[in-house]
Amino acid sequence: MALSEPAARHRRVSGAFADVVRRTIDWKAATPVEGWVARDVVDHLVGWLPGFLASASDVRLPAGPAVTDDPVGAWRVHADGVQALLDDPRCVDRLFAHPRIGEHTLADAIDRFYTADVFMHTWDLGRAAGREVTLDPDVCAELLDGMKPVERLMRESGHYGPRVDVPADAEAQTRMLGFIGRDPLWVRPAG
Repeated sequence: MALSEPAARHRRVSGAFADVVRRTIDWKAATPVEGWVARDVVDHLVGWLPGFLASASDVRLPAGPAVTDDPVGAWRVHADGVQALLDDPRCVDRLFAHPRIGEHTLADAIDRFYTADVFMHTWDLGRAAGREVTLDPDVCAELLDGMKPVERLMRESGHYGPRVDVPADAEAQTRMLGFIGRDPLWVRPAG
């Protein structure tokens, strides 16, 4: 799906994440992100976007229940709020001038930075729940191609771990996961 379709991509990506959220039972389960448990994945996604939006716009998302109390409800309210924003035709052309990422339309900024993050974290939460997660290989390849030129900036941000070596001929999901610092063979510890 091309970046020109942020509302459609968010609907699909956030829906896939919501499926994993609804099927997660152990919110204290370890994740592939060092130091995070399952609840932290939802908390991260619900928590960072409002500040990002507020830093360069007057957009405010609706507040849902606290992730600590109701991760499923928190995700639902948050994702619905983001979808309503992206479905608003004014979002497509609205300027979003952020001091660190430059100028984008609001829809493009959400798509590039937030929806992509939801997509990648779907694997983290699914693995924490002990499930196999197959991400769209075309989106994995697209993200990987887009991240390679800014790798140094990504690593310096502290939001990505060191690259995990994977075979050069591995499928796109494995290469993308290794690039963002995930061990594609990670399994939830027993116990």
